[in-house]
Amino acid sequence: MKLRRHVGSLFVVLFFGFGVPVYADGHGTIKVGVLHSLSGTMAISETTLKDTVLMMVEKQNEAGGLLGKKLEAVVVDPASNWPLFAEKTRELLTKEKVDVIFGCWTSVSRKSVLPVIEELNGLLFYPVQYEGEESSKNVFYTGAAPNQQAVPAVDYFMNDIGVERWVLAGTDYVYPRTTNKILEAYLKASGVSDDDIMINYTPFGHSDWQGIVSDIKKFGSAGKKTGVVSTINGDANVPFYKELGNQGISAEDIPVVAFSVGEEELSGLDTKPLVGHLAAWNYFQSVESSENDEFISDWKTFIKDDKRVTNDPMEATYIGFKMWAQAVEKAGTTDVDEVEQAMLGITTPNLTGGVAVMNTNHHLSKPVLIGEIQEDGQIETVWETFGTVIGDAWSDYLPASSKLIADWTDPVKCGNFNIETGECSGQNF
Repeated sequence: MKLRRHVGSLFVVLFFGFGVPVYADGHGTIKVGVLHSLSGTMAISETTLKDTVLMMVEKQNEAGGLLGKKLEAVVVDPASNWPLFAEKTRELLTKEKVDVIFGCWTSVSRKSVLPVIEELNGLLFYPVQYEGEESSKNVFYTGAAPNQQAVPAVDYFMNDIGVERWVLAGTDYVYPRTTNKILEAYLKASGVSDDDIMINYTPFGHSDWQGIVSDIKKFGSAGKKTGVVSTINGDANVPFYKELGNQGISAEDIPVVAFSVGEEELSGLDTKPLVGHLAAWNYFQSVESSENDEFISDWKTFIKDDKRVTNDPMEATYIGFKMWAQAVEKAGTTDVDEVEQAMLGITTPNLTGGVAVMNTNHHLSKPVLIGEIQEDGQIETVWETFGTVIGDAWSDYLPASSKLIADWTDPVKCGNFNIETGECSGQNF
């Protein structure tokens, strides 16, 4: 009996005593799909998010996994090819049998994925700011809606800097076009005339900015304070900011506020000519909080590079992953329908020292930060909201959208419910 007791004790020490995760159910794993471009024009931004998901999976496994099972990341490369996003999503759901997908950056990639993930009843966590005008049962939007980024940035330009003339410059796809449609309506409602609004779109990967920047410079010479609201995405930002420097456009002359440029993109630029230009996000690496300190430390350890930076979509990925893990434990299953309902009302600490809440419209409550680009490539907060802002799936500034709400609880359970007609005109299952 004594020998048997000692052997049992030795087994416990060997099995539990060295920090090795113990999985109660050895049958199968929980598969986490990672759907980010690792090549092409968007790789500059998306590769980091792939690594963020891998870090979160590793940390969750170190903590014992989920439901007694180990998590397994399944990584695919849609290669900045929008139709390929749909194909890779179908592959993840039907061939790989993933339980959840973390992925997409551009709205055109998300729009490509959406019909597939709804058809196959998958679950997508989308971690990047977007144009709104959408709420799907199968998607949780952990990036900013326009009322959590674009509109506050315009308010800051107008009220704090005194901007009177507006350049809305974007990449030619759904996010910039829809966001600028909202901003144009908002500016006109605020008394800005057509003559004081310049709108320009360029293709993905655009590199010849000399003429466009020259036009911006000319537009800004009319005697009114001019600002650029930038929804330029991907690696086109590198030559855009270089050309601003080449033509001597400083932040004091014509400030630029960007919605798609964070610390990762700035790490590849000579930031000296960009000092004072702005970025609007919900998180900056420079934010001081214990949660952020831990996240930065974990990231540098995982990536094995002290020079690597963090950014807003990484925080959105972190929040989404934390919430999904909580919802799985709460539901006791990875079943999409049960996890979707368990997600509603879930909270987790964000990295800015507050609390993120998942609302019933599948959008987060988030703080809004506006920061100035520093010479070292970091972004220093110059303005922020008091507390958090609830993400609005449908804009109040577009006539058709102003009548719509999203609510995934009974009795509505609809992504675009018309409060005037009392009807759901979209997905409601």
